[in-house]
Amino acid sequence: MSEKKNLRKIFMNGILDENPTFRMVLGMCPTLAISTAVNQGIGMGLATTFVLVFSNLVISLLRNIIPEKVRIPSFVVVIATFVTIVDQLMKAFVPALSQSLGVYIPLIVVNCIIFARAESYAFKQPPMASLVDGLGMGAGFTLALILLSSVRELLGSGTLMGAQVMPASYHPMAIIIRPPGGFIMLGLLLLVVNAAVKAMQKHKASRAKEESV
Repeated sequence: MSEKKNLRKIFMNGILDENPTFRMVLGMCPTLAISTAVNQGIGMGLATTFVLVFSNLVISLLRNIIPEKVRIPSFVVVIATFVTIVDQLMKAFVPALSQSLGVYIPLIVVNCIIFARAESYAFKQPPMASLVDGLGMGAGFTLALILLSSVRELLGSGTLMGAQVMPASYHPMAIIIRPPGGFIMLGLLLLVVNAAVKAMQKHKASRAKEESV
């Protein structure tokens, strides 16, 4: 397999096969808390992607230098550095979004998605592959947040990105933007997305089998 195809596979892995939200069910706390509006979902997704990409890259570059016994504290230092950078950038350039996301930006430091990729991938793989893995995982997380927040905002508020899209006669289902509604919509989307991914995998396996004959 060529390097280009391998990197493409690594990137798509984060979007489909190991999507952190729909396949691995990681980072549920920020996912449920901020997915009541699309702009919040996009903001959190992009912030997490930034941290994933650069923390993966730095940890991979330092993987042969960091002693095994202090790898976790080292991960925390690296991740916290990039979380601080993205937090300050958001406060400077998008203060309204930063305020709406609140404590969930600093809490990216302990996001299990970031730690999982640092521990299971970046600490064991070369820099370019780790960078692409972070980008793929971040893209998968962002897309999941956009999908979930779009459904919740549309049904719960009748808007998308703050703009009214449902007719005036529509009565918003307020429960959808509350915690119980978040769990319900997440469960339904988990069902739909996982069924779709499994069908795609089955079709791909069947096609590969036919081509090999």
